[in-house]
Amino acid sequence: MPTNRKILAKGIKYLSGALPLLFMGPIVINSSFKNQDSPYYEIVLGVGILLCGLAIFFMFKGVNTIVKSLFDGDKYI
Repeated sequence: MPTNRKILAKGIKYLSGALPLLFMGPIVINSSFKNQDSPYYEIVLGVGILLCGLAIFFMFKGVNTIVKSLFDGDKYI
């Protein structure tokens, strides 16, 4: 059963998009907790949580796409 390389590359792109978000999200959240007296505290915290959520989504999507490229081929994409 051959691997579909186009779908595999798509999954790797999702994972490479998640990599910077994995670092940026916690850094932004930590920065917001250090500046709790700032008027932008809630906004910066929300942005950090959103970045972490996007990182989780892109990781899930990337791993799911890679698994589909290895086992299912073009059946579900």
